[in-house]
Amino acid sequence: MFTVLISLSSFGAAEVGRHGQAWATGLAYEAGVDSVEVRGELLRSPDAELSALKGRAAVYSSPDGLWTPAGELDSAALQLGLARAVALDAPRLKMAIGGFHAVRSRDSLATLRDALARTPVELVIENDQTPTAGTLDALLAFFDAQQAAGLDLGMTFDMGNWHWLGECPLEAARALAHRVRYVHAKGVQRRPDKWVAVPLAESAAPWRAVLRALPADVPHAIEYPLIGDDLTAVTRAEIAALRQLRAPAR
Repeated sequence: MFTVLISLSSFGAAEVGRHGQAWATGLAYEAGVDSVEVRGELLRSPDAELSALKGRAAVYSSPDGLWTPAGELDSAALQLGLARAVALDAPRLKMAIGGFHAVRSRDSLATLRDALARTPVELVIENDQTPTAGTLDALLAFFDAQQAAGLDLGMTFDMGNWHWLGECPLEAARALAHRVRYVHAKGVQRRPDKWVAVPLAESAAPWRAVLRALPADVPHAIEYPLIGDDLTAVTRAEIAALRQLRAPAR
């Protein structure tokens, strides 16, 4: 069964900050989503919110990088992310690699491997919007290094983030598809001063080709602004559109 999630940031930081992620989760489920991605940067009262959301989320998204700018494994950030995923009863933790360096960080991969061996939570690596953790070269170097260290980490492929760094999402999809275990479905448009996230149907990017290059049997999350007077109806329509896009051909 094709699984659709909603990254709760899609409802907007202001709205989620005002109402809480439990509210956003209820709205998402009312609209027919399969599960949600809880956002660490949007937690206001972490203990209370995580308790209220226990069993309702498939992914916990940490805003922290796995490695510091100096290339040291940020064990505190890793342990906090894992603990929050466990508190949610979420099977996956999503993080970016931060300041990982192919040489300086190599020895710490064994520490990461040992930490993950002690938890049921699966760590998936996302391409973010930073040069050290969001370019194809950086991700390829990391995945080669982690494989050599005996790890087998999967990837969260964010379709839109590549544009912030001038990268080609289709090239990245072709190079990393075998690593992808989770997709952030995100369209983009270029404004005079910056890139912005938009629904796939409004995207200026070759998103259909990117989707075709990615595995269709992994969870896909909506991660673009969901806005409208009837937010439940808007969300329901976007969920249906994503399911239709990934429906197997007959």
